[in-house]
Amino acid sequence: MKNILSIICLAVFTGCIGQTVSLETMAQCIPSQTCPNASYVKDINNSLNKYVGTWKGNRDGKNYEFNFIKKENVGENQKKDILIGRVKITNANGVVEYDNFNKPDTATRFTGFNFQKDLKAYLMYFLGGKLGCIDYGYAYLIIKPETPNKMSITFLPDYDIVTQDCSNFKTTLPTEKVIHLTRQ
Repeated sequence: MKNILSIICLAVFTGCIGQTVSLETMAQCIPSQTCPNASYVKDINNSLNKYVGTWKGNRDGKNYEFNFIKKENVGENQKKDILIGRVKITNANGVVEYDNFNKPDTATRFTGFNFQKDLKAYLMYFLGGKLGCIDYGYAYLIIKPETPNKMSITFLPDYDIVTQDCSNFKTTLPTEKVIHLTRQ
């Protein structure tokens, strides 16, 4: 009897504060319709681990180096497991055009969001070097199961509203182009 009462109390208590759900479960829900009341969106299946590490590649004469780390239990109201990204871009002459490797985790401006509904891509929100010229949006990270040491990243800017003269502007990450990367 004492055990049954303890189980009922535990069930009532955890039901009130929310529950722990997987990243995959949250990727399937539609906000305000089918999302569980989750207090913690956890990487239960270790799905983020395959992205962790350093990746390098090039595109249009530029060299890209990405580094991703997994952070657990991040957030205030709802805790999440996410990736934090860093990127260093150099041109063909070796001149650094963008580098956030020395920024603290909270200031990289390259933060994990969640998986797409089909679970084939992990989305990260990226804010590039030039604010006001659509240099922010989602980077789609894709690793195919048959090639675990290859990743592709595609950046799609968020909005088309600019707040300054952006006539000669190019986004920090190339827009709607695939960057092919290899695990280092």
